[in-house]
Amino acid sequence: TLRLPFKMFSSHYKLGDPCPGHPYKGGTFHAYLPDNRNGQKTAVLLKKAFEQGLTFQIKSVDGEERVTWGHIPHKTSLDGGKARNGYPDAQYLHEVCTVL
Repeated sequence: TLRLPFKMFSSHYKLGDPCPGHPYKGGTFHAYLPDNRNGQKTAVLLKKAFEQGLTFQIKSVDGEERVTWGHIPHKTSLDGGKARNGYPDAQYLHEVCTVL
């Protein structure tokens, strides 16, 4: 299994963002992929998406602005199936590559 760590630091909205100057809370996020050829290819695509700022979004949660996963699906658990963002999920690599 490949474990992809993503670190988003707390910061402030920048000029041009919805709430310039307001703070938001970051976090550490992990995603999992199978350690095989397709999983490794997908990891490269997910890294590019992260570098382009496409992986996360900022949402208001309980009155606090915080970083959350964006629209790209990620597996955040090794088990629990599709319903819990985990494995097994035979279609995941195809679905995430379609989005990417």
